[in-house]
Amino acid sequence: MLNYTEYKHKTSKEWITFVHGAGGSSSIWFKQIRSFSEFFNVLVLDLRGHGNSNPALKDTFNEKYTFDAITNDIVEVLNHLKIKESHFSGISLGTILIRNIAENHPKRVISMIMGGAIMQLNLKSQILMRIGVLFKSVVPYLVLYKLFAFIIMPRKNHKKSRLIFVNEAKKLYQKEFVRWFKLTSEINPLLHFFRTKDTEIPTFYIMGEEDHLFLPAVKKVVSQHLKSSLLVIKNCGHVVNIEQAQIFNNESINFIKKLKLAPIKS
Repeated sequence: MLNYTEYKHKTSKEWITFVHGAGGSSSIWFKQIRSFSEFFNVLVLDLRGHGNSNPALKDTFNEKYTFDAITNDIVEVLNHLKIKESHFSGISLGTILIRNIAENHPKRVISMIMGGAIMQLNLKSQILMRIGVLFKSVVPYLVLYKLFAFIIMPRKNHKKSRLIFVNEAKKLYQKEFVRWFKLTSEINPLLHFFRTKDTEIPTFYIMGEEDHLFLPAVKKVVSQHLKSSLLVIKNCGHVVNIEQAQIFNNESINFIKKLKLAPIKS
């Protein structure tokens, strides 16, 4: 089972589950835990091969990672803790996993908060993936990860986010990185499905205005999906929960509170 930590609220029955991105860990939510635990029960976890979640023995000889298998890891933790339903908050690749849970287990997802969401790989992103495919077995994974992190988060004010993610990525093994990289290089059909299929689950996208790779596609999705809304944060890049934590926290908590009062409409 995945490594996880729960923060129980004294009276609240609501849960929010945080899902990090590729190369990160549950520690990237350090600026969220205190704020959210004032109102909700909080669950943070490490995806397989990340943080303190060691790959299961059955996966040691299994080269094929799938999005369904990884999202089932998360559902396994929910089942173990007897959490019937939860709000979900994700960053980067974690938003794809949350959307996949919503597709496969819709009754488990009350709402989705999607930070730095990935809904489409543009030309530059696809070129990056192809470079990674060519060199993933010969170039140390950390070199590739640092390159990708710089391209996704290039500005001076993105430096803290870059360093946090690179430091977390150092905990991965080369073989584990290759498995995850193969997974991310096969997401185009899944993302196309998510873009074209609306969901009945209220979804709040929080994007940085400097998230040049992924913001345009999210804007288009929000314009087409009825229960989706979007907040674009100025002077902010991809990792919105770190770069602009206070805005991310306040707006996300308000989003959840308003769900009981009125439907979300973009």
